[in-house]
Amino acid sequence: MNSIDELFAYTLSLGDTTFIHQHAVDTHAAQNATAGMKPIGITFALVGLYLHNEKGFTGREVQRAHMKLAQRKQPWPELTLPANRGAMTIEDVLAAPEGEQRDAAIHAWCAAVWSAFRDNEPRIAGLLRRNGIG
Repeated sequence: MNSIDELFAYTLSLGDTTFIHQHAVDTHAAQNATAGMKPIGITFALVGLYLHNEKGFTGREVQRAHMKLAQRKQPWPELTLPANRGAMTIEDVLAAPEGEQRDAAIHAWCAAVWSAFRDNEPRIAGLLRRNGIG
């Protein structure tokens, strides 16, 4: 099993009401984004990271925000992809023991990747304001 499959198997097995899986999905998508990705993919990843790190949203709340954004056909913001995507990686998360320590590592990973993408905050915040989210 590769790293992302291992992490997703872990997060999905939790059955937690906060749905930490969404944070893992968004963080992985942002950290591995390429210029060839569809704009909606990187936008949703950064929306999730912004809402979690800046607004304290749970994964379930992020998921609802994604659904609301998807309901409207709209142009996605021009976003920049930094060369450095955060010092923490999925391997660091998997090195933490399952349970509270791994969950804390997922949140730290989210924060590290969001910090690398923070230059995009005005565009993400503007998109969310225009859509009545956050």
